[in-house]
Amino acid sequence: MDNNIKKNSQDLAIKTVRLHKQLTAIKKETVMSAELIRCGAGVGAELIKSEYAMGKNDKLSKVYKALQNCIEARYWLELLNKTDYITEFEFNDTYKLTDELGKQIIAMVKTMSVKQV
Repeated sequence: MDNNIKKNSQDLAIKTVRLHKQLTAIKKETVMSAELIRCGAGVGAELIKSEYAMGKNDKLSKVYKALQNCIEARYWLELLNKTDYITEFEFNDTYKLTDELGKQIIAMVKTMSVKQV
């Protein structure tokens, strides 16, 4: 796996953990922040699992699951922002990272798909 994707997925996990801590401690919000941390940290977890996949189809499936988690993280960020649980800065900073990471994972999926044909 590309080191940049690995770094970005770890950065996303760290940002979502910090947002979760802030949201639960200060704003007493537990439902949306739990979903955000699940999918935000899940991106990197699925990418790591893909490195130990039991074949090409299993690897592609895990990378695609990472993409789905990335997309879902974007949804929860948008919702937390529109309901005023996170600031515009927190939203933009983390959303930008999900956007970049999503593009990287899409490129990875495309490359893997072409190699399988």
